[in-house]
Formats: sequence, structure tokens, C-alpha cells
Amino acid sequence: MLDGHLLLGWLSFTLLVYVIHLPPPSAAYFGLTGNEPLSILPLNSLPDENVGRAHYKLCDRLKLEKKQRRMCRRDPGVAETLREAITMSALECQYQFRFERWNCTLEGRHRANILKRGFKETSFLYAISSAGLTHAMAKACSAGRMERCTCDEAPDLENRKAWQWGGCGDNLKYANKFVKDFLGKRSNKDLRARVDMHNTNVGLKVIKAGVETTCKCHGVSGSCTVQTCWRQLMPFHEIGKQLKQRYETSVKVGSSTNEATGEGDISASGRAQHQQQQQQQQTPQHPHHHMSGLSDQIPRTMDLLHIEDSPSFCRPSKYSSGTAARKCYKDKNCDAICCGRGHNTQSREVTRPCQCQVRWCCYVECKQCTQREEVYTCKG
Repeated sequence: MLDGHLLLGWLSFTLLVYVIHLPPPSAAYFGLTGNEPLSILPLNSLPDENVGRAHYKLCDRLKLEKKQRRMCRRDPGVAETLREAITMSALECQYQFRFERWNCTLEGRHRANILKRGFKETSFLYAISSAGLTHAMAKACSAGRMERCTCDEAPDLENRKAWQWGGCGDNLKYANKFVKDFLGKRSNKDLRARVDMHNTNVGLKVIKAGVETTCKCHGVSGSCTVQTCWRQLMPFHEIGKQLKQRYETSVKVGSSTNEATGEGDISASGRAQHQQQQQQQQTPQHPHHHMSGLSDQIPRTMDLLHIEDSPSFCRPSKYSSGTAARKCYKDKNCDAICCGRGHNTQSREVTRPCQCQVRWCCYVECKQCTQREEVYTCKG
């Protein structure tokens, strides 16, 4: 779990407004992969007389596609949930990559240029965006912020006789249906489109695999003769951590020509290729199998997929602002982040509460201690 002070610091971070220009649509776009400005747009900033239609304004600001805008407008809770999903995905991306050369740079031109390429970073952006939208929607349902959904109402737990369904479970069933409809289906003839859609689905699958059952005991003296149980999604920080791990082991795929169709097929390398070969051995081969939908050529894996190797991100480029002046941690990641250029050391005094003691029932008395600490930053 995250340190409370560190988490609070990240949640207090205010996102700047980044408007990007993307290439022609080839896969499902939203959040960190879409046209939406990555900004916090408070609904109460609108005039009072427009509060009733405030979500219309927010839907328009998000620069959604026609169908997405229609889905956004039909339920007042959707607009706020979409905004929450964008913010949550952005903060989580920046947290997971805070010690990396690429620290989830979201400035418009940098993000737009990365989305034009098939890097590992691109795959993470697609996965974290779909995961963030699914998580936010499921939570919004259980919190009662939506008109079209409520708590999870489809219990399928074992030992039903011993368990009494209760609480308010996160409505993953509705969230999955909404997200798939919201993102829609795109052409699967293009290699890049299929890879993007695969990575989008990985985000959805990681959310689904992270459903936890929470139970509360009822009975005399806590005997737990009856349990009230409900399903909850795991914290989004844990989802981000798992997707970061999949980013680290992302599988590179390539394109090969299918002589029968003249279209490009995906060929996997490494673990994904081995899994695909095993599945082919277990699956009866049909004479015309090679003419089936090209989406079948995607390795059926929970790994993220990428098409090309990432840049170093060491120097300023169209993909990032480089690592000059970036903070690092000596003996941990300075060599990697600073790309061998070395680092500067600065000494500063920091005052923090210390030697805290509880006085009476609830009063805490602390002293103020000053200590000197070293700060390391990469040389230019």
C-alpha cells in the first residue's frame, strides 16, 4: 500500500490543461489516448442557471466522439465519472513512472507523438485508460451517482446458504458493458489498431481479475453465523501497479504478410509466441483457418503488446523533455535516470514535526526538528 503522505501529495497535484492532436482513429480512444483535455473541470464553475444542464457542458468540453457524447449526456452522472476516470488514470500513470526516464509525460505534443507510435509506453496508456474508466464507472454505480445503475445485483458466490448477500457491491457488470459500448469496435485489419485494442482489453481484464469479496460477520458475540458479503474492486493503485508490471514484460509483436488474404498478420515473440503455439497445438486446425478474422492472430495473453522499441527518453525530443534536472535517488536510480551524465547534489534544511506525544485524550504535541538532507538531480 502507498504511504499516506505520498499518496496525499499526489492526489493534491493539479493537472494542467493539455489539448492534443491525434492521428486518424484506428482504435478505441478515451482518457490518456483521446482528444479529451487532461484537466479538472469543476461543475460548480458554471453559472447557477445552467446547473441542470451542467453535464452537457462538461460532455462538450471532453471533446468526445458523437456516440460517446450521446452516452455522456443521457445520464448526468456519466460526465463527472468520465472526468474522474481521466484524472485518476493520469495521476496513476505519473505515480507508477515517477522514478523512470519516461515519467508519463502528458504535455500535448509529447503524448500525441507517443500515441502515433507503438511503444511500450503507448500500450500502458491504452491499458490504464480503459482500466480507469471501468473502475470509475463501477464505483460510481455503487456510490449511487448514476441513474442507470446501482449496486451489483448479480451474486454468484459459493455457499449461498451460509452467506447473505448484502452491502453494496461495485457494479462491474454494468461498467464492462458501458465501457465496451462507449469505446466501440474499430477495424481490426490494421496491425496497430489490433494491438491498441488488445492493450485496451488487458486493462479491462486486470480490473475483472481484481474483484475481491468483502464480508461482515453477524451473530451473537461475533459468532459469524451469518455473513453479509459484497464484491469490491481492488484499489486503483493496485491496478496501476499490476499494469506497470505488465509494461515491464511487454511483448513485442511484428507484422508478416498473409499470402491468402494479402493482409498483415501479427507474429509474436517470446512468451506470447510460445503461448500461441501451445494453443494452436490444442486447437483443431481447419483448412481455411488462415482466412479467419485477423483479430484471431493476436496472441491470447494478458501481456501488454508493443510494435517497436522505445526511445531512450534521455534527451529532449518530441517524445519527452528528457531527464535533465530530474530528481533521483543516489545508489538507487541516479545512474539509470541520468543516462550516465552524472548528477548534482544540493544540501538543504528541512523542518518537520518530531517527538510527538499524546496529551490527554486527543491532543498531540510535537516538537519541530530541523535536519539537513541531500537532494540529487540529473545533470543536463
